[in-house]
Amino acid sequence: MEVAANINRASAAAEALEAGAEGVGLMRTEFLFLERDSVPSEADQEQEYRAMAAALGDRPLIIRTLDIGGDKEVPYLGLAREDNSFLGIRGVRLCFERPDLFVPQLRAIVRVAKDHPNVHVMFPMIATLEDFRRARAMLDEVRTELGAPHIPLGVMIEVPSAALIAEQLAPEVDFFSVGTNDLTQYTLAMDRMHPQLARQTDAMHPAVLRLIGLTVDAAQRHGKWVGVCGGAAGDDVGALVLTGLGVKELSVSTPQVAGVKAALRGRSSAELRDLAARALTQPDAAAVRALVRG
Repeated sequence: MEVAANINRASAAAEALEAGAEGVGLMRTEFLFLERDSVPSEADQEQEYRAMAAALGDRPLIIRTLDIGGDKEVPYLGLAREDNSFLGIRGVRLCFERPDLFVPQLRAIVRVAKDHPNVHVMFPMIATLEDFRRARAMLDEVRTELGAPHIPLGVMIEVPSAALIAEQLAPEVDFFSVGTNDLTQYTLAMDRMHPQLARQTDAMHPAVLRLIGLTVDAAQRHGKWVGVCGGAAGDDVGALVLTGLGVKELSVSTPQVAGVKAALRGRSSAELRDLAARALTQPDAAAVRALVRG
């Protein structure tokens, strides 16, 4: 089991490594867009990705492509307001609509990956096999243009349909990364930002765990691995159940790294597999948490 860090900037890489992180399981590239009042240039993005890749040495750096939309608004992009932005043009869907944003980002990532083989790429908000193939084709076109080798490529599992077609996705990807925050809200049909419903959007709900289990099973059949970069990975109960389900990487905020490692050291693999199997039979998230905490 690897415990990695979720970070936004290259300047946070050293702190994450000092805290015991074994790499970066999620670089949120949208913060390069959110923290300014204009689109970052290809050169600006390349500089940031290069600094992070260099800081990590040979440790993995998983760069998530632009994930704007939903609760992440960028006023200067002039995007149309949507009644239900979580079901609208967000993540890779926005990238398809705005190749002027997506292609320069891909070019910046590929330039860095040519010099740093630790760079991985993953696409957010993949809902269909067509989504993945379209995004991959755009990346491959950039790779060919720049003469870059294969870059390990994954998809976020945050839409239930992606988990349900994991068997079809697995032969074509190098890895999966589960975004439990969105996967939970889409599975339970509860807005995780809603003041009355947010408490119920618990990733330990057996319905969510079953989707993660389907993803892991499909990945294992095709020799691929699954990570989790959502909030459940940094939860002491979540870390144990996810590990028992067969997840191979947990990516958490830097302050959570030590706690997750401590929780994992206290249990055997066999014990966690049994725990996860029993968790899937529970009626709700509260019961799963009670089971794990004994």
